[in-house]
Amino acid sequence: MVVAIWLEIDATLRPILGQRGVASLFRRSVHLTTADHPWFAAMQDSMHPTLDLAALEATLAGQDNLEAAAGGGDLLQAFHELLASLVGTTLTDQLLSSIWANFSRGDAAQDGSR
Repeated sequence: MVVAIWLEIDATLRPILGQRGVASLFRRSVHLTTADHPWFAAMQDSMHPTLDLAALEATLAGQDNLEAAAGGGDLLQAFHELLASLVGTTLTDQLLSSIWANFSRGDAAQDGSR
């Protein structure tokens, strides 16, 4: 479900930030998340200039469900904090409110690898 959330994020933010803008924020979020989840480092080394959700899915699939869910959640949190630092918390929350609502219902925790 984490990958599905990233698809929603991309669909929401691409018209505003562009493909490279979303991908840049994603890559930076992966970098920040690697401190707590070192297994993201392998993904970081081979990232493309576009949003590489296949690599994210493969990276999450290589972890047990609890670790994948924790890492996926931390990655989303890092993205939220990074975006908020750039455009403000209010605008970030407005842009991503429906996505966070889906995530907070627990959909992502049901299957940490997707």
